[in-house]
Amino acid sequence: METMALTVLMVPGCPKADVLRERLAEAMAGQDDDVRVEWREVRDEAEAVRLGMHGSPTLLVNGADPFVREGEAPSLSCRVDPGGSAVPSVDRLRAVLAVVRGGRGRLAPEEGGQRAVQRAVLRAFATHGRPPTEEELAAAAAPYGVPARRVLAELSAADYVSLDDHGRIRAAYPFSPVPTAHRVRIAGGPEVWAMCAVDALGVAPMLGRDVEIRSADPVTGQAVTVAFRGGTAVWEPRSAVVLARTGRCAGPAVDACCPDLNFFAGPGSARRWADRHPEADVVVLGRDLAEALGRAVFGPLLGGPA
Repeated sequence: METMALTVLMVPGCPKADVLRERLAEAMAGQDDDVRVEWREVRDEAEAVRLGMHGSPTLLVNGADPFVREGEAPSLSCRVDPGGSAVPSVDRLRAVLAVVRGGRGRLAPEEGGQRAVQRAVLRAFATHGRPPTEEELAAAAAPYGVPARRVLAELSAADYVSLDDHGRIRAAYPFSPVPTAHRVRIAGGPEVWAMCAVDALGVAPMLGRDVEIRSADPVTGQAVTVAFRGGTAVWEPRSAVVLARTGRCAGPAVDACCPDLNFFAGPGSARRWADRHPEADVVVLGRDLAEALGRAVFGPLLGGPA
């Protein structure tokens, strides 16, 4: 498994850098040795813009800032969260690392045609709202001289997709072939279902298209919608949040993780759900962070050559 790269951008002598160091160490405690952390000083505005530094300290996860807020510009100034802190809490850090750690594996390796077949699967859902045909899979695998079904089995073994006992696709993250709680209407395309709330939020950045997500609070039943227009998301209600796991999932995400990652109409109902499910190690994510996780996890999946 490839290493997760964390980069901390900070001005020289940043008083909050040590706080972030301590919280990162706590958030990563007990995890596998698959995280590399680089601490980098930034000394001028041009470098801050180039590196994507949104105040000091800025944490980049695999080159992306999961805590950036809409309209936040690159800056050398001291970073301040909406809650008044310059450093994310340990729970927020754990949530980001857990979701991105799982999502980091969503981009299959190029070897053996795995990425080509994965992208054929995703494009079939995005274009037609269904799994790929045998012909579409064979065409994707043909340049690599390998049977498409063998490649699909390899993808399933690594949880890039998930197959049932009959070899049928039951999860093609972010897409589901069967109805879920998260329906996604793709502009100029089909209506599809997403595996979970974070997956739903990843469809727009993955495709570079407008989408509308329709879901519901599993506690109150209240409707929750998120409409992406030109890269900007409008949430209804504005109080809506996402509940995400803070630890690794044991087994395929379709079984072990996805059922717990849902939209809620507000933090109160999200916490009520968490209280009723003490076995689920979860944290409440606001809109900005939930969107950033969707981008970080799914944004790269269809980029570049197949």
